[in-house]
Amino acid sequence: MFKTAKVMFVYTETSLHCGSGTSIGVVDLPIQRENYTDYPVCQASGIKGVVREWFENRYGEADAKIKWTFGPDFSRKEGEDHAGAATFTDARLLLFPVRSLNGVFAYLTSRLALSRFKRDLAMAKVENIPWDIPLDVGDKVLGVEGNKVSAGNGKIVLEEYAFDFEEDAAVKKASAWIADNAIPKGSEYDFWREKVKIDLVVLTDNAFRDFVKQSTEVQARIKINNTTKTVDRRALFYEESLSSDSLLYSVVMAHDPACDEDRRGELKNYKQVMEFVSDINGQRLQFGGDATIGKGIVKVNFLNGGDNDNL
Repeated sequence: MFKTAKVMFVYTETSLHCGSGTSIGVVDLPIQRENYTDYPVCQASGIKGVVREWFENRYGEADAKIKWTFGPDFSRKEGEDHAGAATFTDARLLLFPVRSLNGVFAYLTSRLALSRFKRDLAMAKVENIPWDIPLDVGDKVLGVEGNKVSAGNGKIVLEEYAFDFEEDAAVKKASAWIADNAIPKGSEYDFWREKVKIDLVVLTDNAFRDFVKQSTEVQARIKINNTTKTVDRRALFYEESLSSDSLLYSVVMAHDPACDEDRRGELKNYKQVMEFVSDINGQRLQFGGDATIGKGIVKVNFLNGGDNDNL
């Protein structure tokens, strides 16, 4: 039974390819997606592996705290079979950037994405959230008063699509909370926090699904033959990535290490496990594939609060 949980936000600073393997579709290497929403997602196993690698690079692979937190590495024969004390959920999409006619781009979300986010906040015992889910207003797109992305005539143009636009107080409260809590800290993010506050747009669920399916990055990748200086035969493929400046989140949970207390070393209980995992708060990690060409650079930010007992 997990005894504590925190919300971990993941902000993409470069495009992110959490791959799902090969495909028979137009895109040879698509990204991972949820089966029932088609939203992009980073599966928990990949997140846990990246976080473990960060700790191994920092503390050394033989550090006992890593074994009790993430579980033994059987390739190195670390001992008896037991589960790790930390668990990560899949990283779900909350904000998705899309080109707009005004203001360069807007941060998009939906009532479904916000509702699920609020439910996950409750799972982490984050209480007194000062914003409500915006009301369903049909096909209208909702935004913040004083935004820079609407056309000013009750319309907003995203990619090549025009929508009816309406300012909404609930969106303003949600955008301010997300900017203050989910966007990474530090002066280098001042611009992005301000942009979330004013340029967050809530789409209908169907429109948001369509954008996160059709507006991801798709790049052609090739291999050049060093002798002929031309593309090798059958070496052209297309790869999908989640855009930079996307915001995802995962719930991190912890329980007591799965062994007798006298063998736990420095991690005596779930609180110390969570404190250990929280070392990645504010750090840059590299998720997904294509590490050598700069993809997957993310900034991790833990939400303050929510560290409650007896979930």
